[in-house]
Amino acid sequence: MKPDPGLLPLGNLIILLVLALLLFAALVDLWRAPVWMLAALFAARLGVQLLRARHDPASRRPAAWLVDVVLLVLLVTQTPR
Repeated sequence: MKPDPGLLPLGNLIILLVLALLLFAALVDLWRAPVWMLAALFAARLGVQLLRARHDPASRRPAAWLVDVVLLVLLVTQTPR
């Protein structure tokens, strides 16, 4: 029997939904989220993914980690100052 995954997958899903809503709102010109907010959400998502991998080795996804890190670096370094 598989162990209970806990709240980490739910937290990851909530972070992804918030990110999707913020990026969609910016796409249709409703509201543009501050860059620090997007970067904080990507960092939180990376943290949740790393915690999930620590608790369940089957949920290791290095490609997803790399995508989050690349997006985080692009957000932080390519913003106008």
